[in-house]
Amino acid sequence: MKKVFIFAALVALAVTGCKKKQNDVSTEVSVSYPTITFAGGNVYFSIPIGGSLPSISATAFDTFYNERDSVLLDKSTLDNSTAGLYIVTASAKNKYGMTAYASVYVAVTNVNPLFNLGGNYIRTANNDTVHVTRLANGLYVTDNVAGTTNTAYIVPSYFVQLDDTTIILPEQQTPQGSLYGISAACHMSPLDTTYQYAIQGNPNFGTSVRTFLKF
Repeated sequence: MKKVFIFAALVALAVTGCKKKQNDVSTEVSVSYPTITFAGGNVYFSIPIGGSLPSISATAFDTFYNERDSVLLDKSTLDNSTAGLYIVTASAKNKYGMTAYASVYVAVTNVNPLFNLGGNYIRTANNDTVHVTRLANGLYVTDNVAGTTNTAYIVPSYFVQLDDTTIILPEQQTPQGSLYGISAACHMSPLDTTYQYAIQGNPNFGTSVRTFLKF
């Protein structure tokens, strides 16, 4: 485990006389960060446009120093009046100032709760398979945003469904850097469910529209 040194000034009276003497001593401190735990283990939420902000509660505990730490939730990024995906950051700091961070994802959408785009898809351009998981109402993650067979560029990405024809792929960080989508849409049919987007903002991916067909 990494070690850091914290210096403390100790003030003591000299043995002879009243003159004060300052001694510097170093204390070895192990680097440790609190673990943030969300109530119910849930970090994915969905609310309707104009709806109440979700009740998010979390605790933090540093197992090395055996201490509980307070958790701060930054909801300033949430806008319940505008459809989209918002990230709430939770932070917890131990007594030595070592801070841990965790994220909560909140979809703001009026999509019908009966709609579900989750499942297996193929990218129509190359027949590569991808899997889409529904995390909350209207909130999804694809395990292969590019629909590529190049393992270096197989990265997950979140998207939000707004209605039966509209999805948005908001700007977000991935292991291959930031990206977002344009020309995003979906089509829901028992035998022909598709979604599509063009990846933007990242030179690692081409900008053509990628279409995925459910099977």
